[in-house]
Amino acid sequence: MKAVFQRVTEASVTVDGECIATIGDGALLLVGVCQGDTQAEAALLAKKVAGLRVFCDEQDKMNLSVLDVGGSVLAVSQFTLCANTSRGRRPDFFEAARPETAEPLFAYFVTCLRQEGVSRVETGCFGADMQVRLLNDGPVTILLDTDTWKKGV
Repeated sequence: MKAVFQRVTEASVTVDGECIATIGDGALLLVGVCQGDTQAEAALLAKKVAGLRVFCDEQDKMNLSVLDVGGSVLAVSQFTLCANTSRGRRPDFFEAARPETAEPLFAYFVTCLRQEGVSRVETGCFGADMQVRLLNDGPVTILLDTDTWKKGV
């Protein structure tokens, strides 16, 4: 699984003109489920997101996690993170998991975030055309990829 983790002071998702999810301080996650991903990757990603120390402590050092600061998470499924751009100018998305696989894995990831202790987790609408708004804090934007962790790189 791949994710773009963005520390935010606010974020929201709108579908068909209606705001369906909104958070304050915390993290906006754009999450890509790739071919071959399993519940193990979803659990690993959730654990990393919950414990990632990118929020500032009293000395203004990035030393606290979303759990430590009581932050919220807005998770948005985004198959385009699995794009292959190695050839030509048009990306292909063959590496993205099919929706019948990706949707339950994304839902499992959200469940895992809650099990890790993130008290407020909001989501976009899987497969919908969404407008995502955010106020990036820092800015802090971090790429996460479970394949990298499994290889020990």
